[in-house]
Amino acid sequence: MDLGWLWKHFCCFIYFIYLTECVKHQEICNGGWETDDSKMLATPGPCNIDVVDVSIHSFSQQLFEDNYAYEKPVIIKGSTDNTKFRKLCEKSALLDRYGDKIVRLSSANTHSYSKRDVKLKKYVNEIMKPQTLDTLGNETFYWFGDNDHEEFAELFDEYKAPPYRLPNMYGVYSFGLAAAGTGVPFHFHGPGFGEVVFGRKRWFMYPPDKQPAFNPNKTTLHWLLEEYDNLHPDDKPLECTISEGEIIYFPDRWWHGTLNIDTSVFISTFLG
Repeated sequence: MDLGWLWKHFCCFIYFIYLTECVKHQEICNGGWETDDSKMLATPGPCNIDVVDVSIHSFSQQLFEDNYAYEKPVIIKGSTDNTKFRKLCEKSALLDRYGDKIVRLSSANTHSYSKRDVKLKKYVNEIMKPQTLDTLGNETFYWFGDNDHEEFAELFDEYKAPPYRLPNMYGVYSFGLAAAGTGVPFHFHGPGFGEVVFGRKRWFMYPPDKQPAFNPNKTTLHWLLEEYDNLHPDDKPLECTISEGEIIYFPDRWWHGTLNIDTSVFISTFLG
């Protein structure tokens, strides 16, 4: 009897059962952050950004510096294990522990000038809704950044940041969650990493010398559905959709717009 054959098919059977249960009970897979499929207007797209799976290929700090740190974005898989952090980010855990804490919402337009302070549970239960095409970015508020690190110290202490750095720079965390279809239109700032904790996030990127055409007060969803398909092939962005546990690195001053495919929890490490 070929025990290797039996083991391989047994593993496939267990994985099939796992996927079946995820479909039946989506909250098990998504930390309780459910998404109403009927209100999802965005879908994942192609990926033309380099992807490095650290569990398969060696990816040292030197390789990161030589090939990406100052040159171009990269998707990194398998570099950290944030199982404990992810557990704290499940919907029930986050609301039980921090539901009465005040969070600062930002308008989802390029400049994010408008701010609004609310309790986390109010944001999740009343404000955090899937993006619609009749709502502009400056009319949409979502939680990303402006975190009170002292209030959320227990959460941030469990996060394992990407193990790559730029010389003489230090990381600052920016945490958030948002509904399907939300995101921020094109903008730029210093370099950093973005990691998805739950859900999926689609990233669009252009180098510093190629500013994309966009309305700063319209949403990324507007841009995707109204402008993206009309772009000349030479004007198409670098892009990729990242999922749970995956990280994107964006170099200094690269234009980038983001789009949450489903209800998403995410954290960035801004370097400066």
